[in-house]
Amino acid sequence: MSYQHILVAVDLSEDSKLLIEKAVALAKPLEAAVSFVHIDVNYAELYTGLIDINLAETQHQAIQASQSQLQEFAEHANYPIKHTLVGSGDLGNELCDTIQEFSIDLVVCGHHQDFWSKLLSSTRQLINCSPVDMLVVPLKD
Repeated sequence: MSYQHILVAVDLSEDSKLLIEKAVALAKPLEAAVSFVHIDVNYAELYTGLIDINLAETQHQAIQASQSQLQEFAEHANYPIKHTLVGSGDLGNELCDTIQEFSIDLVVCGHHQDFWSKLLSSTRQLINCSPVDMLVVPLKD
């Protein structure tokens, strides 16, 4: 199978660079497009009580910081990056919507092999909802 558009799901940590390198290594011989996505926290869903902060401004600043980090990753990739996307909300829903909207046919994501990831794995959530192939890269701590 020849992939046309590879989506790299990043968490903005240094581990993301390994995922990007794997995706680019796959994309180059196929001349496939590569895009990045980071799903951020939706602050409005975290707290429903009274709070004296501007949630819209906080969310906007978080998105700008994430977009800036994605641009740094794009420079690190040394390969044309088609889209750098930042979303917020439920990881599974947001990723599946992105896959549909941008005609993604492969998702590259990482999985930490530690105690907490055995209990709380976002990768497992993605596997259960992804309509396309996935490359899960083990990340050792």
